[in-house]
Amino acid sequence: MKYIILGRSGLRVSEICLGAMTFGEEQGSGAPEPVCRQIYDRFRQAGGNFIDTANIYTRGTSEKMLAEFIGPERECIVLASKYSMTTRAEDPNAGGNQRKNMVQALEASLRRLGTDYLDLYWVHGWDRFTPVDEVMRGLDDMVRAGKVLHIGVSNMPAWVIAESNVLARERNMTPYTALQLQYNLVERGIEADFFDLAESQDMAVTAWSPLAAGLLTGKFDRDADPDKQAGTRLKAAPWGARMLREQNLEVAEGLSRMAAEIGIRPAQLALAWLLHRPQGRVIPILGARSVEQFDENLQCLDVALDAAQVAALDELSEPAHAYPTSLLNNDFFKSLIYGDLAGKISR
Repeated sequence: MKYIILGRSGLRVSEICLGAMTFGEEQGSGAPEPVCRQIYDRFRQAGGNFIDTANIYTRGTSEKMLAEFIGPERECIVLASKYSMTTRAEDPNAGGNQRKNMVQALEASLRRLGTDYLDLYWVHGWDRFTPVDEVMRGLDDMVRAGKVLHIGVSNMPAWVIAESNVLARERNMTPYTALQLQYNLVERGIEADFFDLAESQDMAVTAWSPLAAGLLTGKFDRDADPDKQAGTRLKAAPWGARMLREQNLEVAEGLSRMAAEIGIRPAQLALAWLLHRPQGRVIPILGARSVEQFDENLQCLDVALDAAQVAALDELSEPAHAYPTSLLNNDFFKSLIYGDLAGKISR
């Protein structure tokens, strides 16, 4: 395991983050505690120190399990949790980005995790209503109180993140130091704006759903009996229909062919592609429901891809960017700005 400096911070985190969304069986798709303990131990044995959870994962069981696992070595762990998603559907203030939910959610997470601070606290998603100055001031207060060391943001438009960080710097508040975004070989929309944003504001990028909810594991066969194949769970997921679009299935099949040629599993190749992204270091958040699955996927760390292989994977799913990125990347438009020097000017 190698280690990466987390964005603008000096925090050293492992190049793979352990995702604890599957720690617990309360929501019907996780793993029992003995299996979770083994997965945690495997991750630590491999040198991993970066662990991600959230207050809503398995209705709080994920955080409670982690409290048991990390207790003796809390100082060695970079521990992250999140708030924003509702924990009481009937209570309008039990979800969202506002200070009341922020304070209550953090205190509850700290109790469940058995710790007095988090290394990284994520805004889990944009609620569209809470002013950015309320969010950034509230998070900064948590940092100044010593309950949070660094802050990050997930599932929020790039322009809101940029506005938030600019405001934080102008008012001497803590800015976001990391992004947590959906990113994988079939979901590459963030490449239009977020990598440039991360570079300009010195933020790390972590990738959730790095295997596209299982589509990129090689276990999904669209020609198999739907009642017997491994993709049944994916079909039933709320985002299943979108994930199973024809173009995504073609990408998954192309990935499987390339993996077979190299002699590795499709999941290992999909994760290795993330670790080889040219835009900057991407930290995949890797979860699992079994020790065997986790061990197999962790072997992505041993996969070295050459430039031709990375380019071939890129071509499988080259994203069709929307305006204005589509215009700005157009060669003719570049010639209108740079004339004969198009392609010869760089930073």
